[in-house]
Amino acid sequence: MSDKKIILVGYSGHGLVVADTALENNLNVIGYTEKSVNEVNPFKLEYLGDESNSNFKGWDLDVAFILGIGDNILREKIYKHILKNGKKVISLINSTSSISSFVAFGDGVFVNRNVTINAFAKIGSNVILNTGCTVEHECEIHDNVHIAPGAVLAGNVKIGSGSFIGANSVIKQGVEIGKNVIVGAGTVVLNDISDGDKIVGNPHRFI
Repeated sequence: MSDKKIILVGYSGHGLVVADTALENNLNVIGYTEKSVNEVNPFKLEYLGDESNSNFKGWDLDVAFILGIGDNILREKIYKHILKNGKKVISLINSTSSISSFVAFGDGVFVNRNVTINAFAKIGSNVILNTGCTVEHECEIHDNVHIAPGAVLAGNVKIGSGSFIGANSVIKQGVEIGKNVIVGAGTVVLNDISDGDKIVGNPHRFI
């Protein structure tokens, strides 16, 4: 895959972290897409235009994509747009992570520094596992989820599609989190959470 030409979508915030890992992994990142040229360009990447424009030249190239978008809703929209145009979003795993050989991955997953994923976890597509989070045995993380830095998912936790699990939160073993849930930073989740709920606190409360 190191010879494959790669385009980065999103080149600020989370995108800089993704770019860093891509270059550490010796991927051939030929440039980035954004609404306009970034004034800050620490990795000296070429601006390739806006992938949402109908005249975007990237669709004519033999390339794959990586996503530097932290927001779940926007990332899912771009992910589907790329697939619709016949291209692939590849997974990117930082070399400092610790991952069991018995983990199943979908496509377009980003695993950041010092992440731990234990045996028989299942990770869907277009998922972010951010810095230092822990995904214990037999967890199931569905598509378009973002697990923020330092979050801990104890064994057999299920996270529904589109949910965001905040930094340093803890999800008790066996808990099921619904779709499009927001778990605030530092939240301790002891019971199942329904679709669309927003929770914070220790123990969690609804907002």
